[in-house]
Amino acid sequence: MPLPPPPPPVRVVSTRTVKPPPRPRERIPLTSWDVAMLSANYIQKGLLFTPPTSPPLHSTADVVDHLAASLATALDAYYPVAGRFVTERHQQGCSVSIDCDGQGVQIVHAVADGVSIADVIPADADVPRLVHSFFPLEDAVNYDGHHVPLFVVQVTELNDGIFVGFVYNHALSDGTAFWDFINAWAEIARGRLAPQAQGAESLGSSRRPPLLKRWSPDGAPVVLPYADLSELIERLEPPLLRERMLHLSAESLVALKERARQELLAAGDTAGAAALTRFQALSSLLWRCITRARGMAPEQETVCRVAINNRGRLRPPLPVEYFGNSIYVIGTKALRASELLERGHGWAAAAAVGRAVAAHTDEGIRARVEAWMAKPAVYSLRYFDASCVMMGSSPRFDLYGCDFGWGKAVAARSGKANKFDGMTSLFPGREGGGSMDAELVLTPEHMAALEDDGEFWTAVSPVGKKPRVLF
Repeated sequence: MPLPPPPPPVRVVSTRTVKPPPRPRERIPLTSWDVAMLSANYIQKGLLFTPPTSPPLHSTADVVDHLAASLATALDAYYPVAGRFVTERHQQGCSVSIDCDGQGVQIVHAVADGVSIADVIPADADVPRLVHSFFPLEDAVNYDGHHVPLFVVQVTELNDGIFVGFVYNHALSDGTAFWDFINAWAEIARGRLAPQAQGAESLGSSRRPPLLKRWSPDGAPVVLPYADLSELIERLEPPLLRERMLHLSAESLVALKERARQELLAAGDTAGAAALTRFQALSSLLWRCITRARGMAPEQETVCRVAINNRGRLRPPLPVEYFGNSIYVIGTKALRASELLERGHGWAAAAAVGRAVAAHTDEGIRARVEAWMAKPAVYSLRYFDASCVMMGSSPRFDLYGCDFGWGKAVAARSGKANKFDGMTSLFPGREGGGSMDAELVLTPEHMAALEDDGEFWTAVSPVGKKPRVLF
């Protein structure tokens, strides 16, 4: 008789819907930046905590109740998060809006039997696939927000911890607005445990409300020349991938930047040396080392792509509290693999990555919007070819400020969504001070080759080990 299948690593205990306070129904049209995300997966980011040790949070069920109550308050200001997408037909095509009718978000209470914090964040090892089970709506794409919640939270109880996984529709907003929302929710949650503190039942005096009016060059809603948007939606399964969490201390990033700066000064590029940033130096390191690990042919071309915030680059700039997508993926010019590796770390940082970032101006942003309107398209995994690298997320996102009332998170992790060979997501380091963590995704063979790259490992270290700074 065959053995019964093993039990699932995570079992769901309960699911509840959380709704905002009643308000007049409203529709908010999506912009070109938002619609371009409809074929991508939901954002999947989560925080790992040690369990609360003081009343009134005695159990994970108490934690779920606490999070649900404070989330309902947060949704008063961030009410589009509780809506659904709706497609409206026009004579020229169709448009997509957020139908803000208080449909609600979901909170899932789950248990990972026999799983501990050490199992979730093992030192000097790949991110366990177990982590993917901490995120519901695993394979949902943003277009599915027509019929499923735009935001789902899974609170997973571990033997000695709690993982709070956020699954959030990327067509609703970018990471800047997403983390602003999560931090607003956390601020309210903290206030509910200390009612005398400002923010117990509101966003608090320190936080400006989100700007919900969407930006477009002419202020008009986006009408797409399609009768049925579902024709644009792709559901692609990524190949087998490995994920590593890497740590870069503030000191190692300074050393990495200084190495690049000295190379530029030796080459006579004083302007490039003066404008150099730590981000450019890190992007150069990853681009060059991943290209080497792939064993690319000398004449094969490669590009470094970067997700960049448009808010401060527009003229006039968009406020930081703009709630929507305001990002583009920019890229360096294509380089032959041999040129990238031979010309060195400093040149790749300044001449390639630095120039691509500097060239992203108000004029360029508006030109890209105009070009997209002439020929609308949506992002999917096909957008990223096998020879590129991609720098996503941001160390500026305040992940570790998300204290829901029982302390700072132990670690941040993500699900399986929107990942491909060469993808790196940057997080702030838990110790602060300018440190960073990098979630690097590669195919098994490319990761194995990178693990033998001395230049790479002198700059970074596996999470849980001290960095080696040998420059």
